[in-house]
Amino acid sequence: LVFTEEDKYGLYSNLLFKYFLAEGIVCGHELFVASAKEHPDNILKELPAPLLDDSYRKDLGDEAAAVKSEDFQDSMKIAWRYQNLPKMEVSPTTYTKFGHYYDVSKKMSPELCQSVKWHSFYLHEELSFEPKMKAWNMNSGYARLLQSIQRIIAQEGFDGSDPQKKPRNVLRIGIESLGSVLWGDDVCCSDAPEDAQSLTKFLYVLRGLLRKSLSACIITVPAHLIQNKAIMERVTNLSDVVVGLESFIGSERETNPLYKDYHGLVHVHQIPRLNSLICDVSDTKDLAFRLKRKQFTIERLHLPPDLSDTVSRARKQELAAPAKLLSAGCGAVALGKKHLDF
Repeated sequence: LVFTEEDKYGLYSNLLFKYFLAEGIVCGHELFVASAKEHPDNILKELPAPLLDDSYRKDLGDEAAAVKSEDFQDSMKIAWRYQNLPKMEVSPTTYTKFGHYYDVSKKMSPELCQSVKWHSFYLHEELSFEPKMKAWNMNSGYARLLQSIQRIIAQEGFDGSDPQKKPRNVLRIGIESLGSVLWGDDVCCSDAPEDAQSLTKFLYVLRGLLRKSLSACIITVPAHLIQNKAIMERVTNLSDVVVGLESFIGSERETNPLYKDYHGLVHVHQIPRLNSLICDVSDTKDLAFRLKRKQFTIERLHLPPDLSDTVSRARKQELAAPAKLLSAGCGAVALGKKHLDF
C-alpha cells in the first residue's frame, strides 16, 4: 500500500499516479482505477507514452549530453578549490534500465491501453445507480469502493487463498484524492470531523484485502488539507510506503536561486519493513524532483557550493546568515550575542 501526500495543487502527485498506472499497462497487469474527481476513462487517456527499446536510449542520451554540456560550462566557472572534490551523482546511471521510461509530452496509444484489462470506479456513477448505503460503520463512498475491490479480487482470480487454474497476474489499484470532500469525507473540512474514523477503517480493510491477494495499491491524499495530525499518524501506520511531494509553486523556494534546478522536494516518511524488525534507511535523505521537457525525474538534492553570479552580494549574505548563527554555537555567549542557536 503506497500512500502519496499530494502537493498543494495536485500537479506532480497526479503525474506520479499516472506513472504507476502506465507501468502496469506496459507490464501487462490488470488495472483498477477509482476516482471521485475525474472519470477513470479520462485518466487512462492521459497516461504518458512509454519509451521502448532504442527510443528511450536515444532520448536519454540526448538529455545526458545536455547535462554534460551544462557540467562543462559549470566547471569553467567553479572555483579551483572545489574542482578536486568528489562529484555528487544527482541521478542514476544513464543506461541502467529499471522498469520503463515514459515521455510526458506524448500520450499512450489507445491500442496499448486496450491491450490489458482494466476496471473503473467513478463515485458519482456508483451513487446514482443505487441509494446510499452504510457498511462497516463508514460512509457510503468508501463502502462501495471496498465492495468493488473485493468483487474484482474474487471474480478475476487475484485471491491468493483461492488457487486459480488460469495464469496468475497482478492487480494494480489506483485511488485518486482519497479523503477529499468529493468522497463525502469531512476530514479535510475541520479539525474535529464528525466521521473521523471512516478513512482509517477503509485503509484497515483495504490493507487486509491487499495482504491476501496478488495486488498493489497507490493512494493519493490531499494531506495538506487534513488539520487533525492524529488522523495522519494513523493513516501513516496503516500504509507500507508513505511519500510526500512538496511543490515550490507559490512558496519562497520558487524564487530562491539555491533551488532553481528543481520544482519540489520528495519526503520519504516511511518505507516497507517486511520480514525485518526495522526498515532499511537509505543514505540519501534529501530528494528533489523536476519536470523536464519529456521526463519527470527524482534526484538527490545537490545544492551548489556557491550561488550564481546573478545574485547580489547583499542577497548572498542574507542567505548565509542562518549558517553563521549555527556555526557560532555556544560561543555566541562569549561574544555577547543576544540570540543563541544550538
